[in-house]
Amino acid sequence: MNTDDKLAHFIENSPIAIVKLDDRGNIVGCNRAFHFLTKETLTGRLPLPFLELITAPKKSEAEAVLRQALQGEIPATVQSFELSLGNGIDLIVSAFFSRTDNHLVLHLIDITEQKNLEVRFAHSQKMQAVGQLAGGVAHDFNNLLTAMIGFCDLLLMRHPAGDQSFADIMQIKQNANRAANLVRQLLAFSRRQTLQPKILDLTDVLAELSNLVRRLIGENIELKMIHGRDIGHVRADQGQLEQVLINLAVNARDAMLTGGVLTIRTSRSVIDAKHPLPRDLVAPAEEDTVIPNGDYVLVEVIDTGCGIPKPILQKIFEPFFSTKAVGSGTGLGLSTVYGIIKQTGGYIYVSSKEKAGTNFSLFFPSVSGQEAAAAAVDTETAEKNIAADLTGKGTILLVEDETPVRIFAARALRNKGYTILEADCGETAIELMQQHGHEVEVIVTDVIMPGMNGPTMIDKILLQHPNVKVIFISGYAEDVFVNNYGAERSFNFLAKPFTLKQLASKIKEVTSK
Repeated sequence: MNTDDKLAHFIENSPIAIVKLDDRGNIVGCNRAFHFLTKETLTGRLPLPFLELITAPKKSEAEAVLRQALQGEIPATVQSFELSLGNGIDLIVSAFFSRTDNHLVLHLIDITEQKNLEVRFAHSQKMQAVGQLAGGVAHDFNNLLTAMIGFCDLLLMRHPAGDQSFADIMQIKQNANRAANLVRQLLAFSRRQTLQPKILDLTDVLAELSNLVRRLIGENIELKMIHGRDIGHVRADQGQLEQVLINLAVNARDAMLTGGVLTIRTSRSVIDAKHPLPRDLVAPAEEDTVIPNGDYVLVEVIDTGCGIPKPILQKIFEPFFSTKAVGSGTGLGLSTVYGIIKQTGGYIYVSSKEKAGTNFSLFFPSVSGQEAAAAAVDTETAEKNIAADLTGKGTILLVEDETPVRIFAARALRNKGYTILEADCGETAIELMQQHGHEVEVIVTDVIMPGMNGPTMIDKILLQHPNVKVIFISGYAEDVFVNNYGAERSFNFLAKPFTLKQLASKIKEVTSK
């Protein structure tokens, strides 16, 4: 084998795709790696102009580069081209230029996956930044709402029902509570919401959520809420459940760009030998292909959108998998939905037909009427006990850097009979404990403060006063605090915003232990 034959052999078997162009920019030769790169889609079509492979938005830019290269001005840097090969195959390649005889030679390396990973990484960083921003805004706003709701409670003590100012104060408090619900949704978005599983009536949850869903889906989509009768109750965290429904509603909106109908329907469902799961429902994972027999509360989220192709139906719950255009979705929505449903002990299935819409079916284990009634009685009893007596005695150290929150909390607790020592930072709190530590029964402290934070301050105080009781308060969620403070420690926690009654009852609960 002579030198030319050896060179031809090396080119043909090179792992890098090599393309030879004539002076008009037509592909007149290529190696095996190029056919492999293009999935054999160009076999039998050569020769053809290289520019025909370039995607339309990038064609003019590629044409300018190619024209200069054909004229002898070989680019000194690597060029990036976007190729569209037909049959849904799109590639992003890095091209190295060289010349041989009368031909222009392009060495192509597939960087499609690398670019996709870069886009996903950038998008995930953006989403993380947005989540941190949402969490930070929610934390600061919770401090404001704590003061607003708290001072409303103080005013209501002086202006009871029948007073001409009572209705106005209640309006302020009710709107502050509505704002608190919006903040809770911000915390849910940033995954910092406090988890509080309880027995819920899904009809009530959907009724509260309907206005938000209507705003999210827009005016060109009709929302239908169909509530079944006697569907039973479920045990779930309301914030997480709302996050699931909002995610599914947003996905339905994106599938109905030209308008349509979004239906959210609830019903009671019994799964047994006589009533098996419908065959058209697809499970997101193998372990869910057989749903245990039992009573379930079924929530269906149905749209009339474009539908999901059958080949990718089982992939939609995978993290980072998205049917949306690059940059339009994170691919985390449905994987988050799946995780929440699994944590709740439920099951999620999907059925879809192209151009006919999609139906997500959520099955939640039904809570027995006896258990739901017992929970209602416990809640009512607890509320009566709290309302019975919220007064107390003893000295409380209140540590809070937000002045309005500290003023409200201190005044509220003094009204209940407690002696209050106030500190606006951890350092001041330690000084007060050195002077009055033998008197302090409970420390109520914020978690995040300038300088020394709450947990660090408490660690120092407990060295000298190991028997003092502690209540942490924060605009962030309890689970975030656990991750930072340590799950192995026992502590009392009160999430902001809180009312006068919630603060006083928490103090009563801790001091009575």
